[in-house]
Amino acid sequence: MSEFKQTFNSSLGKKLIMALTGLFLCTFLIVHVGGNLLLFKNDQGFAFNSYANFLTHFPPIEVIAYLLYLAIIVHAVYALVLTISNRRARPIGYAVVNKSPASWSSKNMGLLGSILLLFIVIHMGDFWFTYKYNNILGFKEYRTNLGTNETVVSDYKPETPDFERSISTENNVEIVRVKDLHARISSSFSHLWYVAFYVIAMGAVSFHLLHGFQSAFQTLGWVHRKYKPIIYFVGTWLFAVIIPLLFAAMPVVYFIQSLSK
Repeated sequence: MSEFKQTFNSSLGKKLIMALTGLFLCTFLIVHVGGNLLLFKNDQGFAFNSYANFLTHFPPIEVIAYLLYLAIIVHAVYALVLTISNRRARPIGYAVVNKSPASWSSKNMGLLGSILLLFIVIHMGDFWFTYKYNNILGFKEYRTNLGTNETVVSDYKPETPDFERSISTENNVEIVRVKDLHARISSSFSHLWYVAFYVIAMGAVSFHLLHGFQSAFQTLGWVHRKYKPIIYFVGTWLFAVIIPLLFAAMPVVYFIQSLSK
């Protein structure tokens, strides 16, 4: 047990923890951006509100969510510890020392990580905390005619304060009543400063993952000459380009839509 503890207290052990938590957060980004794409459906928030309710009320997902929060904290703490110890000793990379010149992203992982941590705190406070613990959100009622597939949307006022969601069918009409997180998103993304900060944060995500994804594989020793190009391709195009762009598109689109209202 002491050897295990000593290993993970070492510099290499801390980097292994950083790599594992980082890759776990990368898998979350794929799922999260997929869910956020529901915001682009022209259904007045029906799909996204149902998705948000599922995430916050399905027990296995809730367990994974708390593991995610733990991973974020551990990743941030170990990043800080490694940064401080590296500056006290000598400047070494996030994972391994390369013979090639360090990239801008690798030399500024601390700055990028700080921007992301601030973003996560604001983002979770505005959406997750508000959804879970703040009763300021309203409710929507979606009535879908199962014959014509037409949906009528209206505001809904729950009869009990602990109401979360209900689904019923009356006269071939499906009735879904759910908390309206979509309205909160529309309101938040109608403010230019918030949209600008969100886009800047997604730029930080891009540069952070441009170095971090590849570095995590190097730290874990999962880099083989045959598969290295695949890792670099996925790290660059999926995590540093496509995912940040999809996240950034969401507030921009909603802000443009708010200008026409």
